[in-house]
Amino acid sequence: MTLLLVAAILLLALLGTPLYAIIGLAALLSFHFAGIDSAAVFIELYRVASAPTLLAIPLFTFAGFMLAESRTPQRLTRLTQALLGGVPGGLPWVVLVACAFFTAFTGASGVTIIALGGLLYPLMLKEMYGKNFSLGLMTSSGSLGLLFPPSLPLILYGLIAKVNIDQLFLAGLIPGTLMILILAVYSMVMSKRFGIRRTPFDMQETLGAVKEAAWEIPLPFIILWGIYGGVFTVTEAAAVTVIYVIVVESFVYRDIHPIRDMPDIMKKSMVLVGAILIILGTAMGFTSYLVDEQVPMQLLAFMREYIDDQLTFLIVLNLFLLIVGCMMDIFSAIIVVVPLIVPIAQSFGVDMVHLGVIFLVNLEIGYSTPPVGLNLFIASSRFEEPVVRLYRATLPFLGLRLMGLIAVTYFPALSLFLPNLFGS
Repeated sequence: MTLLLVAAILLLALLGTPLYAIIGLAALLSFHFAGIDSAAVFIELYRVASAPTLLAIPLFTFAGFMLAESRTPQRLTRLTQALLGGVPGGLPWVVLVACAFFTAFTGASGVTIIALGGLLYPLMLKEMYGKNFSLGLMTSSGSLGLLFPPSLPLILYGLIAKVNIDQLFLAGLIPGTLMILILAVYSMVMSKRFGIRRTPFDMQETLGAVKEAAWEIPLPFIILWGIYGGVFTVTEAAAVTVIYVIVVESFVYRDIHPIRDMPDIMKKSMVLVGAILIILGTAMGFTSYLVDEQVPMQLLAFMREYIDDQLTFLIVLNLFLLIVGCMMDIFSAIIVVVPLIVPIAQSFGVDMVHLGVIFLVNLEIGYSTPPVGLNLFIASSRFEEPVVRLYRATLPFLGLRLMGLIAVTYFPALSLFLPNLFGS
């Protein structure tokens, strides 16, 4: 019966059945054959839905989509280009910083590639950067902001792993900056190879760009100051962000009409939130079954036969998570995989905040890892290039990001320094 169940689930997956339906079916059938009331699935959904921090997800998502639908990408591009365009490799720096900022607020790297790709990719070609380099940089930069607050994956990991979200926000700052710097240094080297000349710093243009984006620049600082200054919680920060973004984009810049445009943006953003919540509910029910059947403990016992130290465990974990990052979107991966690996990681003495950073770095790399990384196909569609070309274009960036992953994994202080310094 178990083999038939597994075969049926695999067949449904191959036929394109939505992930939540597959997980929900697996949970319901597993409970049925184990003689457990299937209401346990819905109890888990209620427990997750009643978590106060969960409200931050739809609020931050809506704020991110508001920014994406406004002229924020254009203002952000102008600002970063004015500030960074004069340094060696200035335009790639612009791409890295702008994409990281944007992904942090939208929580979806595909949205970043779509929103900023049309602005930055033609600009890089115009400045005579190589096509493969430009494609690789844009595709890889799409997921860079996942470690910066108020990243939705950070919030979701905190909910699932029961880790303080304020500490996760702090933990992601240094590793996220490191990943940007690694690619920035490589971009500086490549800029010299392409013979790109530095653009002289223009004070008038910089002041104009700062003035134009004056209402959007304070947003991340308001969030960080409010949370770590004890002014408001993460959920309250999300509510403040939504109000601030609505006022700025609808009434200050007037990019978004509150009656004509906002309902459509709400619909788009809540479709993403709905998908997350459905997968969250069904996956937590299935996870309860796995815990009841002591599957994590069985996995731990199996691993203990071959792995007896933290270093080896982290090597195996990274390989596993890179594969997961290729095959699943980041929200599904967090919901399904985190409950299984948390008890195993704890047994090897891995800090749960550090584990969260390792998890997200792996998944953001997996987004652009051949052959099935999601960003490869989004970029292929956005830039109208064969996906095979994207494979070649992203390989140098993939190697550099793996170097960053090694540093983040085996030097826990990169993740834990700020939480230990400022954390409660």
